[in-house]
Amino acid sequence: MMKILKRFAAFALLLPCAAISVNAVAEVATEFPARPIKLVVPFPAGGPTDLLARVVGQRMGELMRQTIVIDNKPGANTIIGASAVAKAAPDGYTLLLAIDNTLVMNQHLYSRLPYDPVKDFEPIGKVATTPLVVMTNQAGPKSMQALVDQAKTHPSTMSYGFGTFTSQLSGELLRKFLGKDVVPVSYKGSAGTTQALLSSDVAFTIDGITTAMPHFEKGTLRPLARLSAKPIPTLPKVPSLAEAGINLPDIEVWMALLAPKGTPSDVVAKLNRALTQALAAKDVQDTLLAAGLLTDPSSPEALRSFMTSESASWRKVIADSGIKID
Repeated sequence: MMKILKRFAAFALLLPCAAISVNAVAEVATEFPARPIKLVVPFPAGGPTDLLARVVGQRMGELMRQTIVIDNKPGANTIIGASAVAKAAPDGYTLLLAIDNTLVMNQHLYSRLPYDPVKDFEPIGKVATTPLVVMTNQAGPKSMQALVDQAKTHPSTMSYGFGTFTSQLSGELLRKFLGKDVVPVSYKGSAGTTQALLSSDVAFTIDGITTAMPHFEKGTLRPLARLSAKPIPTLPKVPSLAEAGINLPDIEVWMALLAPKGTPSDVVAKLNRALTQALAAKDVQDTLLAAGLLTDPSSPEALRSFMTSESASWRKVIADSGIKID
């Protein structure tokens, strides 16, 4: 009996410690974030995705009363930054601001990737989109129909520039309509394609409007048509390709926020709430709109479903185009 009483007393002494341990875990969960959060941007500083991260990250940090630090990890078509986050601790303190290439196109362009877009990340929510437009310079065609006519009658004089895989793949789709004699020319990023167009090295480009907006305002570049069905608030008179008589898939560049796989659901929910609130702020929307970015929040579940549908759509486009990177 004495031994039983001693064991019971020892067990009783352990109970407060167990309670403290459980309470400590619960306290840590409710206190997230208890330290600064690192937001990895797989692009150099100064670009549209970097701007998006800084504007939205700052507001999310204010809402959660914690600092969000931007960590630029450019290179290898966003693979370097994405891989770093995929390998990070799943605690909510390392996040990734990815683009469509990162989560959809790369898996169909590369025979092997060091990360799996579905298995290695927890979706938090969509963040924004940037419309793609067909554009030319002041010496080029003055409408989408004029561009089509020129491509049909003088295809050997027609070339287009691209600086991202989304613009390249979009160009391949348009090229099927214009004619295979239209020559694609690769450049380094949007800055490279914009300069090539300004210098008349190419007849037209397909790109996001972020880099081009200042040139549209000055009149040095001319937008001919948008690739998405949705109107562009800052370019209300620019028609869609469908309105110009060209039927292509609805295409726009999109960005999303993700965490490493295994991040607790309550942490993901808290991050999604902060993201949604940040994107609902008018000053945030206005700042991003001026840069050609349209806020586009979603739930984690909606983002996961969107990624699946986008992957299915682009798998066929990429397979038909024959583009592969190894």
